[in-house]
Amino acid sequence: MSHKPLITFTKHGIYCPQGDFYIDPWHAVDRAVVTHAHADHARYGMKNYLCHEISKPIIQSRISGDFAVEGISYGKTKTINGVKLSLHPAGHIIGSAQVRLEYKGYVSVVSGDYKTGDDGISTPFEPVTCHEFVTESTFGLPVYRWLPRKIVEENMRNWVVKNQQQNKTSVFTAYSLGKAQRLMVALQSLGRIYVHSAIAKLNEVILQSGVQLPEYSPFQLGSDRKNVQGQIVIVPPAASDSEMIRKVPKTATAICSGWMQVRGHRRWQSADAGFAISDHADWDGLISAVKATGAEKIHVTHGYTEPFARYLNENGFNAQVVKTRFGEGEE
Repeated sequence: MSHKPLITFTKHGIYCPQGDFYIDPWHAVDRAVVTHAHADHARYGMKNYLCHEISKPIIQSRISGDFAVEGISYGKTKTINGVKLSLHPAGHIIGSAQVRLEYKGYVSVVSGDYKTGDDGISTPFEPVTCHEFVTESTFGLPVYRWLPRKIVEENMRNWVVKNQQQNKTSVFTAYSLGKAQRLMVALQSLGRIYVHSAIAKLNEVILQSGVQLPEYSPFQLGSDRKNVQGQIVIVPPAASDSEMIRKVPKTATAICSGWMQVRGHRRWQSADAGFAISDHADWDGLISAVKATGAEKIHVTHGYTEPFARYLNENGFNAQVVKTRFGEGEE
């Protein structure tokens, strides 16, 4: 039985013609369903946004303007022009979701960004059975295989303890939404955690949504230079080489990114350590997620699209590469 496409790929983004809405559009549209609050997926200019209830206040805080945002819980079904829509955990960051669409028995799932491992703070990924699946491929090469979470966190904690023994301040570079909060959870037992103002602002919104975070302090350049000595400071990548950090005496810096899996990306000249910690699925996670959907058709977006799609096609899947504007500057 043939079906009209439930999703199409247009110049504005992923479009559901039956429902007349877009998923993570990159140009202004009337109705946008947003998978999560990172800037490459939740963009300015939409008249109406639909997202997970935890993402709602985050999107409102990050995007200024007069617009409507509706938040719904995981698993709740909303019918739009006959299309049954529901959100399901993506495990990427707090509030991230996969979008499930059903129309006349045909099911499409747009995963957005996702990871299959439990990070200790986001709702873990749940595979959704479907006919058609849109998957990212940020780390779609066999070289990207993450160590178990416990081992990575133990390595980071050992590094902090070593720095403390030398009276050094441990400065971690991590994306302000998602990874920063993961680090706070992983390192909370090792002393006071100080965070950049951009992270502190997001933390306030996350706390208001009911998500619990470890205790932290916003980092002030003047008054906190001595207070942070031997403690932990978390900053976004843009602030890693800022005056704020340069003026802190005796620092040791670490980059936290999936790209640290490959030594060539570690930029050792500007950092003392690199930890391969990512909010995206690794090679094995991507494959397991695709298999779990049972999908007949796979659309591979942003990342190592060609090699991942080629692997899928060589192993019995029907996969095609789709160009999108996702992944711009996130990792």
